Amino acid sequence: MSDAWIEGLDLECNATCRYEESGLKRSVFLRPEEAPKAAARLAEAGFFIEDISVLDTADGLLATYHFDHFECPGRIALRVVVPHEDPKIPSISAIYPGAAWHERECHDFFGLEFTDHPNLIPLLIPDDMTEHPLLKEETRRKGLAELVQPGTIETCSTWFKGLFPDPDENEDGEGPDGAETP
Repeated sequence: MSDAWIEGLDLECNATCRYEESGLKRSVFLRPEEAPKAAARLAEAGFFIEDISVLDTADGLLATYHFDHFECPGRIALRVVVPHEDPKIPSISAIYPGAAWHERECHDFFGLEFTDHPNLIPLLIPDDMTEHPLLKEETRRKGLAELVQPGTIETCSTWFKGLFPDPDENEDGEGPDGAETP
């Protein structure tokens, strides 16, 4: 299966993964506004959505979208990090109608707002509940680098390097042999 769907997307990180270790073929970090574009490309390539999950981390809320393909299995994870102060991601429910349920669930439990969602009302919690029960106390949140293994990084942004520092890289952005790291 070709990874042509990824070409031209504005990515924070593009990584290949060892399926045997992670259950993923590829892990992609992107900005919130890129999520619908990436989802549309996956839909055009014949991928289906499996689920959307959220982690509450010290670096923000991490939404992870899992996609797979019937004819050429190989799970893809699209990952979006949003700040706690403004937890918004454009909805992909117009592209994948099945995502609407998952987005409502993520909204219920984490307060993540999916803009342009057609019906972002409580799904599993009482209508009058204003708390989001799976949000952690600030002191109990761990950093993304402690919780997520991105895979073998092909390209990444400066922002991403700040969240996932390379232990072999020095302060000048160079590896142990003096070469600039990706």
